[in-house]
Amino acid sequence: MSLSHTLQLHINQLREIHSILNAMKNLALMEVRKLKRVKSMQSHVVAHVEGVALDFLYHYPEFAKQPSSLLHLGVMLGAERGFCGDFNERLVQEMAGEAFSLIIAIGHRLGNHLDNTGIEVYAKMGGANVAEEVPEIINYLLETIRALLDSRSEQGGALSTLALTLVYHDSATNQIRKKRLLPAFLLENPEVIPVGGMPPILNLSPSDFYADLLEHYLLVVLHAIFYSSLAVENQQRLQHLEGALKHIDDDVIKLQRKSQIYRQEEITEEIEVILLNGSVESSCCGQ
Repeated sequence: MSLSHTLQLHINQLREIHSILNAMKNLALMEVRKLKRVKSMQSHVVAHVEGVALDFLYHYPEFAKQPSSLLHLGVMLGAERGFCGDFNERLVQEMAGEAFSLIIAIGHRLGNHLDNTGIEVYAKMGGANVAEEVPEIINYLLETIRALLDSRSEQGGALSTLALTLVYHDSATNQIRKKRLLPAFLLENPEVIPVGGMPPILNLSPSDFYADLLEHYLLVVLHAIFYSSLAVENQQRLQHLEGALKHIDDDVIKLQRKSQIYRQEEITEEIEVILLNGSVESSCCGQ
């Protein structure tokens, strides 16, 4: 096989890879645009729930008191797929020096990366590939947390006995953020009740209302955080794939130039062989 033909096969392979990566890039771009809209709506929901909670706690400050003994659970929100640069490595670096009682890792890529570190993980979960998968992943996470709390029968399995911190990529700052979700709605001074204002009208007892509110808050804020992390993951994937595509384009141009040079040399050699054969035949006929 000639060198030019070998290079042409390599060029065709690179073009096939280019086509696959370009499709992945387009999917990441679509996901980034979709998540931008979803995150905006989710942030308004979180703000509304937080406003309701603070209004409730100002009138029922006894619920703002936190138990002295808490199980501190850390949740690392990593990548499910690859082609996103140092997305998972930055999360692992951020965990240095943290003293969580237990850690849950979300994302297969993150879970595989943690196998090569000294970080002990209580549970590993698959992450979301697209925004539509986020609710299912969150439900599974909450089931895992609930099972963990139920196993600690001496504390009754209540969310109020849990300190929950999420470590994730924040799309607003493009930095790693550690957000304490539980205990929630911490007031600077829960003993102070504002002067004036009417307490909220409740159809439930204050304790039942607060328990339901806590679960609802946890659900909506987890959605906001998951969408934020997934947006950063896809943005980094988009940048990573754009760089890979440019690198392939540059390689194809270089290989095409080499192939042309080799082909010209091969054509020159073929012409020389033809001329040489013609000269030999003429010489034989002359004899």
